[in-house]
Amino acid sequence: MGKLDGKVAVVTGASRGIGAEIARLFAEEGAKVVCAARTLHEGEHPLEGSLQTTVDTITKAGGEATAIAADISKPEDCQNLIEQTRAKYGPIDVLVNNAALTYFIPIKDYPLNRWMRSWAVNFHAMFILSHMVLNAGDNDPGMVARGGGSIVNISSGAAIGPGRGPYPNAPASSGGTCYGAEKAAMERFTQGLAQEVYQHGISVTCVSPSQVVPTPGTVHHHLVTGMDDPRGEPPILMAKSALLLATEPLDKVTGRVTYSQEILGEFGWIDNAKGTGVDRKGSGYSQI
Repeated sequence: MGKLDGKVAVVTGASRGIGAEIARLFAEEGAKVVCAARTLHEGEHPLEGSLQTTVDTITKAGGEATAIAADISKPEDCQNLIEQTRAKYGPIDVLVNNAALTYFIPIKDYPLNRWMRSWAVNFHAMFILSHMVLNAGDNDPGMVARGGGSIVNISSGAAIGPGRGPYPNAPASSGGTCYGAEKAAMERFTQGLAQEVYQHGISVTCVSPSQVVPTPGTVHHHLVTGMDDPRGEPPILMAKSALLLATEPLDKVTGRVTYSQEILGEFGWIDNAKGTGVDRKGSGYSQI
């Protein structure tokens, strides 16, 4: 018996990397998974991975999944994603806000259109999708009316700021200020929303990798040397942490801002945990 038998889950950014791994594990645990991203077929994006590949992998393993192409920087695509999910499978039990867009550009050089698009994907879409699954729609009274559900937000170590100055050995430009600010905002949003919907039995949590996860995206941005970088964390650990947060009882997890190996080690899902949240501190919100 799977931990998500009979449940419906929406996973954004499911064409590759962490999102694809979450979608595969959720389906393995019995969920009907809607996989959302911009890339429907291989070759439509410079990076390897597509929704069709993720869905094919799931169905070949005996799971159930549906691909819905969506550009979540657009509110209308967010709305269409939730409406199509409800039309296909009915009430939504789990929402995983995983999709992310990164431009490593210093603030002084940041083009306005990219800034707005980045916040639309990394922060505003999380609000829109969460708002929709909480409230009623066709074939779904919404999580609030049903008295339960889980929202899992995927953050990043980028939310941990550099601290106050001076900065005598600072790099000329890391370009991560925008992305870090978005993820820090996600963590505050998580705890605020968790408090608001607690009375309705809805869990809202946030998790980041304890170590950099080798994915086509992190390789592209030179955050790891390759998919086999020994310093990296296997994506299955992020998938397992998302599963844990989506399925553990409300009072054990809601409002948690945590790290993959920290939470998995705490609940006994892995041994020998390491990285952020274990042998070094995480963000301020993770310590509240």
